[in-house]
Amino acid sequence: MKRNQMLIPMPLRYLINAVLFAAFLWIMNSLITGGAISRYHSGIISSIGISIILAVSLNMATGYLGQLPLGHAGFMALGAYTSALIMKSAAAAKGLESALGASYAAYFFPAALVAGGLAAALFALLIGMPALRLRGDYLAILTLGFGEIIRVVLLNIDNVLGFKLTNGAAGLQKIPTTTTFLFTFIFVGITCFVIHTMMKSRHGRAILSIRENEIAAESCGISTTYYKTLGFVVSAFFAGIAGGLYAGNVGILNPSSFGFMKSIEILVMVVLGGMGSMLGSVLSASVLTALPELLRSFAENRMVVYSLVLVIVMIFKPTGLMGTYDFSLNGLLDKLILKLKGGNARFQKGGPDE
Repeated sequence: MKRNQMLIPMPLRYLINAVLFAAFLWIMNSLITGGAISRYHSGIISSIGISIILAVSLNMATGYLGQLPLGHAGFMALGAYTSALIMKSAAAAKGLESALGASYAAYFFPAALVAGGLAAALFALLIGMPALRLRGDYLAILTLGFGEIIRVVLLNIDNVLGFKLTNGAAGLQKIPTTTTFLFTFIFVGITCFVIHTMMKSRHGRAILSIRENEIAAESCGISTTYYKTLGFVVSAFFAGIAGGLYAGNVGILNPSSFGFMKSIEILVMVVLGGMGSMLGSVLSASVLTALPELLRSFAENRMVVYSLVLVIVMIFKPTGLMGTYDFSLNGLLDKLILKLKGGNARFQKGGPDE
């Protein structure tokens, strides 16, 4: 068999992945709706899904593109407030309140999430075109400043407009809580699929070449500014969607939730999982989101334990939990088929003891 020859046709590979993911969604959703998983734990699972989207999307800009943006929380905030305002308007459209309003607004939820993603992507485009001409620390400082500007604007825009829009420091309240496990993990699947597919395309190879050696990539005719902006915009789009899911999960938004430390928290997930490893981002986002809840019994000491875990991992595994490794179900199936074929061939020749 040739090295690049596929044992399973590509359409069948996608079908197998889709069926397995759909089975996972169905099983988990049945457990949640059936009461086997409590509402509290289902909320934690939804938070894990939101963190996965944030980590995987930031990994697009840091691990694959090789840049260091520190304003991911700002894009999350844009998506959260855009989606929340649309949802509040939808809930009030028929004068419905609380549960009835949330039920009515749920029909608009996917559109609100996409609108939040597009708002974040638009700002990423406006900022990225000039900012991504910079490199290293300069880009980090610029995106950090952008994230803080977004937070301050959300905090004070009501005073400028003369009417309540974001409700300032009091927070945007009574947001319909329409985020569910199913909604969250459907978008987790979409995020992972789009970024994985993109990185396997020629655009992804161009992005990786910029990470490895930007000067060499540019000398080969690759438009480095275009591909850096593309990766930055895609990363921001999914951060905006994660923000919309977050708004629908907590039901209240406060600008202080999207400060500098939120961006660092997301960056820690990417670094801990492994720069350039989607599987690493998924695992680290899951662990770092669930760990504070598991350590609640330690009360005020839980954040100390949380920090110690991070320090220990980075000492003994500085490249992250997964390094640059990414799990591939298709590769596993290919190995299994080759093993079975090899076993059948030996059996037809009389077995290894003949």
